[in-house]
Amino acid sequence: MPSSERPVADAPAAAPGQPADAAITASPRALKIDFVSDVVCPWCAIGLAALEQAITRLGDAVTVAIGFQPFELNPQLPPEGEDAIEHLMRKYGMPLAQVEANREAIRARGAALGFEFRMDRRSRVVNTFDAHRLLHWAAIEGRQRALKQVLLTAYFRDGADVSDHATLARLAGAAGLDAGAARSVLAAATYAAEVRARERFYTELGIRAVPSVIVDERHLIQGGQPVEAFEAALRQLAGLA
Repeated sequence: MPSSERPVADAPAAAPGQPADAAITASPRALKIDFVSDVVCPWCAIGLAALEQAITRLGDAVTVAIGFQPFELNPQLPPEGEDAIEHLMRKYGMPLAQVEANREAIRARGAALGFEFRMDRRSRVVNTFDAHRLLHWAAIEGRQRALKQVLLTAYFRDGADVSDHATLARLAGAAGLDAGAARSVLAAATYAAEVRARERFYTELGIRAVPSVIVDERHLIQGGQPVEAFEAALRQLAGLA
């Protein structure tokens, strides 16, 4: 479901020390973005696509480094997950017709941004904790942004099970990471404590909906905003407006 979409607001400091990928653009003004999200959140996929297009529009005006922070929409889901439509109807109390209408609106919004949603292939909602562990490791390896994009595409376009370890290892390889090392990370429960700590950190900051975009550890942009809204906010925060 879409989170609330609000204008830029001050936010408490983000977690220190999270590795961020290399700058997306070259510029005299640097911005640091913490993108708090889940890999099974359609509005996070929409928000990221819009944010990246907004960054591109800024050209050489700023340098932007993005770090992806964990948030679980459904932390209590069992390993086998749950039927996607039944999950939405139960969680949000919506009739089937409304679920279908919302899914079509998401598909259309994604298409306008160049992101493909194949709702017919996304049959289940799954637990994403292990995917977040892998993203934490990918940040250390300098491939977090690549893995995030691969995971979103695999889940929403291809209907991949992003809770399955074999699938996650394969997707890590597709993102330029060592698939064998990814399997080791997943099998050993590596970075579980670190991911839980980050989840608590952002929950304690008051993050209850995603995507939540925190700029320079102070300013919050919430929701799957349009490209123009992200661009205006980033220009304002970079002192370019």
